[in-house]
Amino acid sequence: MNIYPHLWFESQAEEAMEFYMSVFKDSKVLGSTDLPDPELSVVRFELAGLPVAALNAHSHAPYNEAFSFLVETEDQAETDYYWDALRAGGGEEKPCGWLTDKFGVYWQVTPKALLQMLADPDRDKAGRVLQVMYKMKKIIIADLERAYRG
Repeated sequence: MNIYPHLWFESQAEEAMEFYMSVFKDSKVLGSTDLPDPELSVVRFELAGLPVAALNAHSHAPYNEAFSFLVETEDQAETDYYWDALRAGGGEEKPCGWLTDKFGVYWQVTPKALLQMLADPDRDKAGRVLQVMYKMKKIIIADLERAYRG
């Protein structure tokens, strides 16, 4: 058994796959299927070990915050890279480290340090970090660390 996300596009499944594979260097094409309707097709690919499918299906419901991909980053340089790469070509910044890419798919670019600070048993420290994060779009680790230290 396998479980993986299946994204629905009007006609940009292949373009989206190529875009995502350019962002995530550890990626590969897994295959494609042309369906009986010539305007329908499915591509399958892997992003950093996560299998993903994308469908061309004439139309689709818009994406929203109810489903997002979370990219857990190691440091500020990696955070900056994924933030900029995923927004390229028309993506939009959202609060708290969220963004949409040019296809409208939601992403969270989240430094590991943020997750660790928010999980601190000292709720005052975690609360200060949370309040600073609420004011951010792209997460800036140094600002979070200042809040964490008080």
